[in-house]
Amino acid sequence: MLPCVIIVVGALFPGHVRCADGSSGAALPILTELIYGRLYNLTSLFRPDIKRSLGFCIKDVWIEITLDFRDKEWNGAFNFTGKLDFVTNCIKKKGDISRRVCTAAEIKLYFTSFYVHGPLITNYVKPNKNCNLTSWAPGCEPGWGCSVVEGNKVEIRDSKNVPLRVDDCQPCCEGFFCPQGLTCMIPCPLGAYCPLAKLNKTTGNCDPYGYQISPGQHNQSCGGADIWADATSSSEIFCSGGSYCPTTIRKIDCSSGHYCRKGSTAESPCFKLTTCPKSTATQNIHAYGILLIVGLSTLLIIIYNCSDQVLITREKRKAKSREAAARHARETAQARERWKSAKDVAKQHAFGLQEQFSRTFSRRKSTKSDHMLKIFGQSKKSSESSSLGSAFSNLTKGSEAPPKDKGKQPGNLTKMIQSIDDDPNSHEGFNLQIGDKNLKKQHMPKGKQLHTKSQIFKYAYGQIEKEKAMQQENKNLTFSGVISMATDDEARTRPVIEVAFKDLTLTLKGKNKPLLKSVTGKISPGRVSAVMGPSGAGKTTFLSALTGKATGCYVTGMILINGKNESIDSYRKIIGFVPQDDIVHGNLTVEENLRFSARCRLADDLPKADKVLTIERVIESLGLQPVRDSLVGTVEKRGISGGQRKRVNVGLEMVMEPSLLILDEPTSGLDSSSSLLLLRALRREALEGVNICMVVHQPSYSLFKMFDDLILLAKGGLIAYLGSVKKVEEYFSSIGITVPERVNPPDHFIDILEGIVKPPNDLTIEQFPVRWMLHNGYPVPPDMLKLIDGLSTSSSGLNSGGAPNLNSQGTDQSFAGDLWQDVVCNVKLKQDHLQHNFMPSKDLSGRITPGTLRQYRYYLGRVGKQRLREAEIQAMDYLILLLAGACLGTLAKVDEESFGVLGYTYSVIAVSLLCKISALRSFTLDRLEYLRESSAGMSSLAYFLSKDTVDHFNTIVKPLVYLSMFYFYSDPRSSFTDNYVVLLCLVYCVTGIAYILAIYLDPGPAQLWSVLIPVVMTLIATQEKESSLVTHLADLCYPKWALEGFIIANSERYSGVWLITRCGSLMQNGYDLNDWNLCLIILILTGAVSRCIAFVCLMTKRKK
Repeated sequence: MLPCVIIVVGALFPGHVRCADGSSGAALPILTELIYGRLYNLTSLFRPDIKRSLGFCIKDVWIEITLDFRDKEWNGAFNFTGKLDFVTNCIKKKGDISRRVCTAAEIKLYFTSFYVHGPLITNYVKPNKNCNLTSWAPGCEPGWGCSVVEGNKVEIRDSKNVPLRVDDCQPCCEGFFCPQGLTCMIPCPLGAYCPLAKLNKTTGNCDPYGYQISPGQHNQSCGGADIWADATSSSEIFCSGGSYCPTTIRKIDCSSGHYCRKGSTAESPCFKLTTCPKSTATQNIHAYGILLIVGLSTLLIIIYNCSDQVLITREKRKAKSREAAARHARETAQARERWKSAKDVAKQHAFGLQEQFSRTFSRRKSTKSDHMLKIFGQSKKSSESSSLGSAFSNLTKGSEAPPKDKGKQPGNLTKMIQSIDDDPNSHEGFNLQIGDKNLKKQHMPKGKQLHTKSQIFKYAYGQIEKEKAMQQENKNLTFSGVISMATDDEARTRPVIEVAFKDLTLTLKGKNKPLLKSVTGKISPGRVSAVMGPSGAGKTTFLSALTGKATGCYVTGMILINGKNESIDSYRKIIGFVPQDDIVHGNLTVEENLRFSARCRLADDLPKADKVLTIERVIESLGLQPVRDSLVGTVEKRGISGGQRKRVNVGLEMVMEPSLLILDEPTSGLDSSSSLLLLRALRREALEGVNICMVVHQPSYSLFKMFDDLILLAKGGLIAYLGSVKKVEEYFSSIGITVPERVNPPDHFIDILEGIVKPPNDLTIEQFPVRWMLHNGYPVPPDMLKLIDGLSTSSSGLNSGGAPNLNSQGTDQSFAGDLWQDVVCNVKLKQDHLQHNFMPSKDLSGRITPGTLRQYRYYLGRVGKQRLREAEIQAMDYLILLLAGACLGTLAKVDEESFGVLGYTYSVIAVSLLCKISALRSFTLDRLEYLRESSAGMSSLAYFLSKDTVDHFNTIVKPLVYLSMFYFYSDPRSSFTDNYVVLLCLVYCVTGIAYILAIYLDPGPAQLWSVLIPVVMTLIATQEKESSLVTHLADLCYPKWALEGFIIANSERYSGVWLITRCGSLMQNGYDLNDWNLCLIILILTGAVSRCIAFVCLMTKRKK
């Protein structure tokens, strides 16, 4: 409303004042153009004022306005070229209208008063020379005007002096408006309809303008239009919807097939598929919204089905290739077994034949034959070969039917055995007698030389079958052939890690509570160590201390890695840690979980074939072949069984070929057969030189005997025994504890340490750690010396848990002291977490894993598969957006007077809320999986970027989904493209904010804040800017910039008669027409900065 002043100035620019001498007839058009030309230069007078005061709502006011239509803004309102009939009519009726048209000073007076008071408060200007308390000419009434006093010269460009204008007062000409308090005429802008008013005898008003004739003026009648202001105050002057006004004095109904919005100067053709009856204001474009959503849905379905089909086809082809390779490897192994049997049979005949023909051969050949016999166990003489062939044919007669005729080809098995006979060192199999040394060095192609999946799988399964046969041949051989590797310099070997610890003590920071105390011993490579003890003995804490995961504690004592005082974190790339919970991606298959872990954690230069071999070996050893292509499953969606899930959890660490493998209760929840299968796989890993340490609860006797070492912890984190499993019963017998018959030894020992079974010989459970220290000559802590003399627990100052009662003297501490102690503890824990996350550690593992870019590619493929399998959830998100768009588009239609502020406000809240809640799933659903992966050394940046990259699909699609309903139901004047661009930036912005909430907060509070933030920020952004504080707060709220972008895009489409309304609305909301690009930039920057903050939060909380 307030910016009306400026608009008037605009009206003045194009040439509103007309000079005429009363000529008529053929001279009128020439005279009209002459008057219009003389008034054109009036624009330059108002340019500085417009630029200074109204630059926020009128664009390009500094450009020279010409008749070539370069400035659409002004031309749309005041370019009357070809539309000067209202001037011609006025000349015919009034004569010299140059003496009746307002000068620059009068126009400034009108709009200045209008700007100060506002149209809703008053509709007259401040007192002036012609209209004041002492002088009120008839022309001062609304809709009336007068001529300049005879003899006074009129200078239209005079912007300072108001001429005396009180002569010949008459009604205002049509096409002009005469404000109350001024005695001159101002041209109506284009898009207005300004006919002469007619008296309504019923109401006494001058219709259609609504003003009344002043009482006492008997000779006065209704005049013309009286005011041009905003659409709310002066809606009568606007060309009504359903009709258009080519000039300010002509009004034509819209024809069928066209629509005319309010304030139109021409009719617009309706789109196809729309219904536009005669005199319609808007076109019904709902069909286009339906078509858009149908097309979008079809495209999404095609993308989903094609992508899913591509994945399924690839997996099927891979499965076929894998099955063929496995079948080929099995058949090869069977053929070799038969070949070996045939050689054994032939060997018996060979000795007999050797005695018969030995006299016919030289001593040199006999010596050579004997030497070959020792090596290969067979003779290669021609007679022996014929005997061997005869024996072999007898052996294979049952499996391979002899050919009935000479033309029949031999069977596959016969061909395979013949190929083995021709090339015994073929890479497709192996020579059982000479092992794989000769195979690796001479005939087996390197991993980089294997390109096709068939070749890779044949290589992998051939190796697995070979390893099985070698294990069967000699139980002492390792899983991958340790004897062969020991004599082969080119074979890959794992670095060994020996962890020794002396007087290891962990104390919780802030509370001085001991978690481990005086733990001394070591765990060695190639051995499987079991950690047992009663609940609360510190078993998991002990494993965390070994792997460097025990944050928030004071650590004293020494941890030596391979005899050196180095940080265990330096070997993080070759250390595997299996958590107690089964932290596995439920929406991936078993093979996909294992393959991803192997890709990201194995050496980058390791050939693909060797990586596949590692994965296949783990799947085979853990018995996961039947479920390798099954989804692991989640709580909501059933997948593989619990025991299989537990084995997958272990397999994630086995596929990265660790040197140190720590497992936290891997057999919990497994039956005896599954536990036995798992432990056998771990035993094979130990034969590779892997150092394995695991927490076990209640193992069976057979499982217990499969361990090499036992670490038995007592309550309070003290060692009760650490040594060989074979000697544990001997040690406890030496202190008077014998295991009863038919009782599992570990169960009996744990029952004693738990206090369920009373120890003999007046021993106390607190004395077991002391006995162990004395047995090994370890120093006893000072506070435990009294236990050596067998003092009772009460006199020794120990609590029931066996740990020193450090708080026995602090029971009388005040509440404030306890509170302060807790605060200090929390601060120290936070500090420790930050140091642990950001302090770099030296890498001593010797393994170079894939870089961030390659891991980003792996993460991208994984996240893409996960999203495809969550298509139902994505479809539900889109459906909710559709419903929101339809409801808001129907209920909150774009208001012409406010340019759709209400509808866009609701849209910002709805889109922000829905997109934030859906974006929370990106980082909340797999938070535990990320913590496990990041602690193993995987790239957090690659993880974050992959999530964000896949979410860009929703960033692009969701605005389309919402606008397909909202835009085509609300039908704003702004283009679909403008609305889409703003909404795209908004979704990008709120997605980044949602990342912060999802990472930093728990799921419940994150959802609450996702709902609260859009509502609160929108309320702040839409508040009246009564103070600078509110203005600055609004600038910090992203809804303010989104709303401004929507309103600017829409208000730009309102020109002509709408200029005052546009300026009033923009001024009221504090928006600037030139800030559209700025709004988009701020939304994008907010989204980018939010992502940076979210990534920092991800790094700070990754190991918490």
